[in-house]
Amino acid sequence: MSVQRLTIATRRSRLALWQAEHIKARLQALHPKLTVDLLPLSTRGDELIDRRLDEVGGKGLFVKELESAMAEGRADIAVHSMKDVPAELPPGFTLAAVTAREDARDAFVCQRYASLAELPAGAVLGTSSLRRGAQLRERHRGIEVRLLRGNVDTRLAKLDRGEYDAIVLAVAGLVRLGLEPRIRARLSVEESLPAPGQGALGVECLQARADLLALLAPLADDDTARCVRAERAVSRLLGGSCALPLGAYATIGNGRLELQALVASADGARIVRARAEGRDAEALGAVVAQSLREQGADALLLAR
Repeated sequence: MSVQRLTIATRRSRLALWQAEHIKARLQALHPKLTVDLLPLSTRGDELIDRRLDEVGGKGLFVKELESAMAEGRADIAVHSMKDVPAELPPGFTLAAVTAREDARDAFVCQRYASLAELPAGAVLGTSSLRRGAQLRERHRGIEVRLLRGNVDTRLAKLDRGEYDAIVLAVAGLVRLGLEPRIRARLSVEESLPAPGQGALGVECLQARADLLALLAPLADDDTARCVRAERAVSRLLGGSCALPLGAYATIGNGRLELQALVASADGARIVRARAEGRDAEALGAVVAQSLREQGADALLLAR
C-alpha cells in the first residue's frame, strides 16, 4: 500500500465529525498501519444559518472549503452526507466511494404530538428543506412551515425552547448521533420523499489520485451506489440544487432498481411525481426526469 498517512477534510459539526471518524475507523480497520488525521473546517453553509441555502449559493456551500483543502494538498479526502453534495462535482474531483445507507427517511421530532396528523391548525413546523416543506404543506394545509437552520443539536435546542411545535430532520443524522429516542415517527416515503443521496455517506477525492481510489474502493457499497447514482441523475438532469424542491429515492431488488421522484412548487400547491424501474442507474434517472418534465416540471423550475 503506497498511502501511509491520510488527512480527511470535514465540517466542524458534531454530525460531520462523526461521519469523518466513522470513515477513519473503517480505513484503519482495513489498513492497521495507516495513520489518519482529521482537518475540521468551517464552511459557508455552516456559517449562514439565518437564510435558506437556495438564497445564498446552494449545497456547494457545504463542500467548497473541503474541496479547496484537497486541491491545495492540505487534505487527501473529504467525507460528506450525500444529500449535501451538488449534482455536479467540480472538474478534477470524484466520488471514490459511497458507503452503505442508513435509513433514508425523514423523522418527525416533537415532544407534545406523536405524529404529523396530530398537529393542530396553526402549529409551527421547522425545516430547512424546500423539499420537506412542499410535501408537508401539501398534506397538512393547516400548519405553518417555518425556516429552521443550524446543526442537529441547534435545531433540537430551538424545538426544546418552544420556538417550534415540531421539526423534521433526517433519520440518519439522529441515529448516527445517538439521538434516535428523539424520533417520534419515521415518515414514510409517501409522506416525505427523501432527498437524493439521503442517508448515504460519500468519500470525495481528486480524480488523479489513483492511490486513493484503490485505498477507498473497499468502503463502497455497490447497491447503495447504484441507488444514489439514479437519484442524483434525476437531480442533475433537472438542474437540481437546493433551489428546487426535488425528492428522489431508489430501492433495489433482484438486481433491478425502482426509482421514484418528485418536483414541487415551494408552497406545495403543485407536485408532479414519477416512478420507473430498470437496471441502469443513469438511464433510469433519465427516464424519470423526462417523465417529470412531461408533467410540467420545467414550469415549476422556471417559477423558482
